[in-house]
Parts: sequence; structure tokens; C-alpha cells
Amino acid sequence: MAMLLMTPKSKGDAWVKHLRAQDPGLDLRVWPETGPADEIEFILCWKHPLGELKKFRNLKCIASLGFGVDHILRDPDVPPGVPIARLVDASMIHAMSEYILTAVLYHTRRFDLFQQDTSQRKWQACRPLHPQNVRVGIMGLGHLGVDAAQKLRLLGFQVSGWSRTVKHVEGLPSWAGPDALEEFLAQADVLVCLLPLTRETQGILDRRTFARLPAGAYIINAARGEHLVEEDLLTALDSGHLSGACLDVFREEPLPESHPFWDHPRITITPHSASLTDPKTVAPQLVENYRRVRSGLAPLHVIDIQKGY
Repeated sequence: MAMLLMTPKSKGDAWVKHLRAQDPGLDLRVWPETGPADEIEFILCWKHPLGELKKFRNLKCIASLGFGVDHILRDPDVPPGVPIARLVDASMIHAMSEYILTAVLYHTRRFDLFQQDTSQRKWQACRPLHPQNVRVGIMGLGHLGVDAAQKLRLLGFQVSGWSRTVKHVEGLPSWAGPDALEEFLAQADVLVCLLPLTRETQGILDRRTFARLPAGAYIINAARGEHLVEEDLLTALDSGHLSGACLDVFREEPLPESHPFWDHPRITITPHSASLTDPKTVAPQLVENYRRVRSGLAPLHVIDIQKGY
């Protein structure tokens, strides 16, 4: 049973090193040097070439090299019936929570305003927004959203959550489904998007969502660029309804040099770096799934293909 690694070439060496450290005898192949396609039964991938997966007729598992699986499901030729596993990694969860806390504090401690003043050599004190008076709404209550919510609560923020289906998290007020979205948004001074990307969530950060937020609300998107309707964000910022945004993901990456986000004074840009996969920390999980599949067991963290996560 051979494992195939399909990832950008620049990252391939690190993956090979840490996967082999877990199992020196691993029959590991690196795309495009696949050898006989029928020998490939386990694929690790990140943004693989569309149509490539259908070549492997004996696949028993496709494993994502990131939290999301939308990069796999966008391929119309994903072999039917093959389980797709995602990563669930404690270090990546912690890194995402660090990012969300940093972005929220950057806004509430008014560093966004200080940065604008710095560019004008302007010395002006500004009172921070106190956590107990700031309502943070998190869209997406999976591993990432719940951990971020818990850490924000420890700092004193009022935190609530919204998800497509009902989730019960102790101590966290939450809403679920489209009918509850408007009520959830109405009490979010800071809106954080950590949703999986599906047909239902694509474009969810749009003019209708922004209009339902309180005046002066702040947006943080660390999920997927396709969640955001970029033109609607610019309109909401320029009208003054939104006070700013911190964006880690974009429809086109890298963000083109001509994109208006670069020059907007109320947008903070980070280069899709909120929570980076570390081959060293996730290799044990990937090899464990490989061993489970070899033994006839179901892999860990299999997604519901119909839901998309």
C-alpha cells in the first residue's frame, strides 16, 4: 500500500522528512513521480491539480494537509465513496486562537487608529474599548471557533457563536441556522468568520450581513477568501457603517498588487498565515490514519461530504 504526497514542491522535503521519521519503511511517493497508479491507496494533498485524483482507482483515503477540505471538494472528479479526512491539530488550533485574539485586541486597543496616526506623525491618545463592553460574534463553532471563543471569554469579552447546525458549548450563547443569523449579527461588535467553505457559506460576508451588524462593527476573516464579497466590504467601510477589517484570506492569493485592499486605511492584511500547518506536529496523525486504513479501520476525522466539512 503506497502513500502519495501531492503538495507544492517547495514544501515537499519537509513533509517527506517528518513522515519518514514516523515510519522509515513508508512506501512514500511524491507527485508527479507516482509509480504505478494502482499501487496508490492513500493520498495526502493540498490544492492538487484538478482531475488528478481520478487516476488512482484503488484509493482508500484522501487526507487533507490542512484544516479545510474545500480544496479537495472543488475537484469534480474526486473518486466517489473514498473517505476524506481533515486535520485536527492542537498546535494549529492554538495558533488560530492566537491570531483571533491578536486581531480583536489590535482593534479594541486601537492599534488600527494608532497605525493611521503613525503614518501622519500624529500624536493622539485614544481610549481603548474595554472587553466587558465588546461583543464578539464567532461564525463557525468547530474546533477553531470554540477554542477562540473560550480564550476570548478569559479576557473578559462577551462572546457568542453562530453555526449552520445547532451546537451546544457550555457557557457560550449560540444561534444556529439562517433564521437565527440576523439576531446573532445584531449583537456582534466584532464579527469573526471561521466557517468551513461550502455552497451555503460562500459569499456569506456580504452587504446583507454587514447591514445587520451594529454601526462601527469590525470584521475578522481567517477562514476562506470566498466567504467575503470584497466589493461589499469596501462599500460598508467607505460608508462608515463598518469601522475596519482584518483579513488573512482572499479570493485570489497572493493578493494582486493592484488590489484596493492594499491601500485602504481601515483594512489590515496578513498573508494567509493565521494557522500554518507544521509537518512535524501533524505527521503522527497522518501516519496513524495511514496505519488505520491499512488495518481496515476507518480513518480519523472523516468529513461528511454532503455537508462539505
